[in-house]
Amino acid sequence: MTAAVDTRPSQKARTFRLYRTLPRLLKDPLKEIEQIGRLSSGELVRVDFGVFRAHVASHPDHVQHILRDDAANFLRDGTFWRPLHRLFGDSILGEGPDWDLSRRSLQPVLTTRHVNAVADRIAASINESIAALEPGASIDARAEIGGVVNRAVLKVFFGDKISDADNDRLAPAFDNIATAIAFRFLLPFLPESVPVPGDRAFKKGVEEMDSVLFSVIGDYRRRPDDGADFFSALCQARTAEGGEVTDRWVRDNLVAMFATATETTVGALTWLWPLLDSHPEVAARLYEEIDRVVGGEPVGPVHLPRLTYTKQVVQELLRLYPVGWLFPRRAVRPVELGGVSVKSGDTVLLSPFLTHRLGEYWPRPLEFDPDRFDTSRATPASGRRHRYSYFPFGGGPHQCIGMHIFNIEAELIIAGLLSRFRPVLLGQVPERPRIGATLRPRREVEISLQAV
Repeated sequence: MTAAVDTRPSQKARTFRLYRTLPRLLKDPLKEIEQIGRLSSGELVRVDFGVFRAHVASHPDHVQHILRDDAANFLRDGTFWRPLHRLFGDSILGEGPDWDLSRRSLQPVLTTRHVNAVADRIAASINESIAALEPGASIDARAEIGGVVNRAVLKVFFGDKISDADNDRLAPAFDNIATAIAFRFLLPFLPESVPVPGDRAFKKGVEEMDSVLFSVIGDYRRRPDDGADFFSALCQARTAEGGEVTDRWVRDNLVAMFATATETTVGALTWLWPLLDSHPEVAARLYEEIDRVVGGEPVGPVHLPRLTYTKQVVQELLRLYPVGWLFPRRAVRPVELGGVSVKSGDTVLLSPFLTHRLGEYWPRPLEFDPDRFDTSRATPASGRRHRYSYFPFGGGPHQCIGMHIFNIEAELIIAGLLSRFRPVLLGQVPERPRIGATLRPRREVEISLQAV
């Protein structure tokens, strides 16, 4: 489906002003954002924080225009990127020559063919982690799944170049960063000279990650090899002039890839357990498929083509709880969206969280229903669904290049766990998440691992 051509005269966007919005935003940020989404009904709206103004675009036509049709005019730059740039620098999550170099350097190890080739290593790591779990144990789902994901990701990213001890430092450091950056992400217009909650923890987490990564990079520079992992691909990259890339550029890309590969998977799978608990019919179908396809075998890539319902469950998880829930862009030149003038330098905020809840494209939008993604039972209505009504990995030239790794990893972890255990949720988990740079549950998700 292509974006409709807008022939309406230019008009002013509906504005949500600071004095009305900020108190509610500080009290319950997500509730206020949902309210803005409901009231806008897909139209372009404006949020006015006095010193900072931005448009919010949720209609799939506008999303497609920004991410694909006119992507060169909407850059990952500006006020909202300031907190993220402190973490990711000039990397695959940036713009311009550094982004182009990052993409060219990583593309060979992110092709479907290459990822499929290392899928056995991912599966082996996942099976090893799951085998260490004790039946009857009660676990913090996010922490435990995080450990499974981190070990698998580091195997693929670093090969054997990072020790278990360094892994044990790297994963908690990033988890602390993701929590500490929340306040800066929600109010990015505050100058860095103004201290806010989380600043000290953010600085400490970055220092810990840098200590590990620069040490590993230094070791590689002294003893290079021709490995086919992500880390080696970055270290072997050459600038446009043929020179060696800087250690800082390698570090920035490692942090960016580590963040996208781990946070998306851990975030989505943390939400799985409360949703299965409240939807026993979905859980029953998922268990039946995994028992039939995997049985008592170690899970592996060979099982994935037949885990069709498992894939639907993952897709629906990302519809309800897209981990990257807010994508800021800055307009380079003036443009009209939905009849509204967007000026040069204006920030436009895209939110999969809002778009994935538009009733026009998603009937019963708040309901967890994996059958939305059952292509074998597609209805005429679902067949007309807009390409950009669902974009958990972004879109256009900046679409997340690691999404194939996510799909393999998430499906293998779900199948591996549920082939051995029937997780039982301990306590209630609120459906509305806590927001920051990512969407997380408002309380720890604890589950008991009951043996099959």
